[in-house]
Amino acid sequence: MLIIPEDKVRQYLNYPELIEALREIFRSDYTLPLRHHHFYTNTEGDHNTLILMPVWNRDFIGMKQVTVAPGNARENKPSVYAQYILSDAKTGQPLALMNAAELTSRRTACTSALASGFLSRADAENLLVVGGGAVAKHLVEAHLAVRKFKKIGIWMRNPDKLAIRVEELRTKGIEVYAVENLEEAAHEADVISCATLSKTPIIKGEWIKPGTHLDMIGSHKPDTRETDDDAIRKSTLFVDSRMGALHETGELAMPVADGIISEKNVQADIVELVKGIHPGRKSQEEITLFKSAGLAVEDLAAALLVYKGFTSETL
Repeated sequence: MLIIPEDKVRQYLNYPELIEALREIFRSDYTLPLRHHHFYTNTEGDHNTLILMPVWNRDFIGMKQVTVAPGNARENKPSVYAQYILSDAKTGQPLALMNAAELTSRRTACTSALASGFLSRADAENLLVVGGGAVAKHLVEAHLAVRKFKKIGIWMRNPDKLAIRVEELRTKGIEVYAVENLEEAAHEADVISCATLSKTPIIKGEWIKPGTHLDMIGSHKPDTRETDDDAIRKSTLFVDSRMGALHETGELAMPVADGIISEKNVQADIVELVKGIHPGRKSQEEITLFKSAGLAVEDLAAALLVYKGFTSETL
């Protein structure tokens, strides 16, 4: 079994190629069982999550183990750790093991970018990224792979980390600015991509102008959310999967429980968008919202890019 170094994971997961790999795998045949969510309390009293995500097609089996520990921020450690095992579907032989934290962050950002290609306006010029974690750091470059933004703002709770992130992107030749007033930036944005661990809404519906696309990533528990009921009411809703987004994330599960929306309000999932079953955005004035919970097949697409790239390099 190959042990693939983390630098190789980054090397083979460039944003445009990963977006196309996701598009291709969503069009293909695969089996995606219900993933396992387990919640536990650690010795510090923090409520952590263990997630097991299997998937397979005729050639490969993928399994990801993820832990989400928000309290890690106190020790300046990542909130998410993950490992990925890729196996041969015919024999069951393990083929490769890789650190899946970077894989997860990149495939999540690129899935949002893929969805934005169907849901944001083609003339979108103003991007607002909210959050400073592992996924958020990839959102600017992922979204730039599908839209030519002229103005890009980033908002984080920690101003020191924000300054570092802005400088990192500018060093890459990407002009961004640090957002001080989140409400004002949201009023102007054409696309708002939000990836935080916030327990309560930080993006309000009253801030959203007609034609905006909302990309909601961060809420991964049934009792947490990043935007409010007003935004949900105003938006045409899309998801990566109905099962995950409607039942595992507070973004939609809480409005469903309160009778604000029903499951029928979700217009399409990412597969239906990619296959052309639903056209996506229908008007310039429509407010669209994409809620992702994360799918194991996205990990498989990313892991195969890494595995095939690494094996071709070492042969």
